[in-house]
Amino acid sequence: MGEGIRIGIVGYGNLGRGVERAIAQSPDMSLYGVFTRRDPAKVVCHDAGVRVIPLDDVLDHRGQVDVMILCGGSRDDLPVQGPQLAAGFTTVDSFDTHARIPEYFAAVDAAARASGQIALISIGWDPGLFSMNRLLGEAILPQGESYTFWGKGLSQGHSDALRHVAGVRAGVQYTIPSPEAIARVRAGELPQLSTREKHTRECYVVLDDGADSDAVREAIVTMPNYFADYDTTVHFISIEALQRDHAAMPHGGFVIRSGQTGDQTHQVVEFSLALDSNPEFTSSVLVAYARAAHRLRVKGESGARTVFDIAPGLLSPKDPADLRRELL
Repeated sequence: MGEGIRIGIVGYGNLGRGVERAIAQSPDMSLYGVFTRRDPAKVVCHDAGVRVIPLDDVLDHRGQVDVMILCGGSRDDLPVQGPQLAAGFTTVDSFDTHARIPEYFAAVDAAARASGQIALISIGWDPGLFSMNRLLGEAILPQGESYTFWGKGLSQGHSDALRHVAGVRAGVQYTIPSPEAIARVRAGELPQLSTREKHTRECYVVLDDGADSDAVREAIVTMPNYFADYDTTVHFISIEALQRDHAAMPHGGFVIRSGQTGDQTHQVVEFSLALDSNPEFTSSVLVAYARAAHRLRVKGESGARTVFDIAPGLLSPKDPADLRRELL
């Protein structure tokens, strides 16, 4: 099935489709196939030549796939699939439930060590690239504060939450960072910012027929864990407007470390992303780290890893001499 590192995709939603496109831009990789829980005959890939394989048959392909990229959700799919597939394959995933990363790492690490595989977990931009930049900022500027701002971007988790409100037919939610808060951080104030001061939330909602807009708005803005701690604006729009204006999935954000060196010398380190497509960018990160995972596996390493454990040079298709000559 082609040359180079043979990649399997587990799950073919937005992330899986992005991984397929990213592999096509990586000449040292080939797509072995897509593994799915759905009826394979009903899964239409971007490249019609890609074979679609029942996930139940995945173990039949051990030794033929170099890296499995797991594209399922963090709530229900990855907690099960991560350890299961690490028992038979080198894997990369984007598990993003921050509070549960330690226990997820432990489960995947045990499975990967027992099978002699490598498993890279929580790969993406947050957790992932943002995590690395938080680490760099703290290590380089130990006297200071770190700030993470997300957006402007469509939040898939919060969008799903508002769609579960009674009376909501469809909708999306955008997370918007506060320009005032960002300006204060960049100016070196080291402010102590509340949740409400850092971000606002903006919802675009299509109502069910006969739904009470005031009741729906109240249910959204008072929803604990999602909207209650933020200034939230709710806009009611038509289904046509939702499909026309809110079909894309942009996102991005900033990691800023503001600190001091020497005799109160002000220093700021900033990393930012502006993404037209959150899933396509996340997919591209996963594919780069699949290259690193394969290289570690070839070296005989095993166990779980995070972005903190991966040397950046392993992400590049170029050899170390080229990197030193071209990029250092």
